Amino acid sequence: MGLPERGEVWLADLGFAAKVRPVLVVSVPFADDDYALIQVVPHTTQRRGAQFEVQLPVHFLETGAFNVQGMLAVPSAKFLRRLGTLPPAQMGELEAMIQRWLGLAG
Repeated sequence: MGLPERGEVWLADLGFAAKVRPVLVVSVPFADDDYALIQVVPHTTQRRGAQFEVQLPVHFLETGAFNVQGMLAVPSAKFLRRLGTLPPAQMGELEAMIQRWLGLAG
């Protein structure tokens, strides 16, 4: 099993409080001298209607949303299995929301 890649959705162990859940990989690959961390956006089925939730129809996930405010860096060892990949248009929607959340949007 290779390392998770940008645009892929994986099942990851986020610890006791956050539990095992689907996450979308948004970072680029790390080099040998970098920390072995992968930036992700978690998926939740408990929508709150928050402005930074991105609801996307993904056939391999339950209905829910990607919570951009919940972005976190996860050690590569915590990834359990690959669930699928988002198409470029959906990835673009998420990237736009990440830029907005971080104040990087023009």
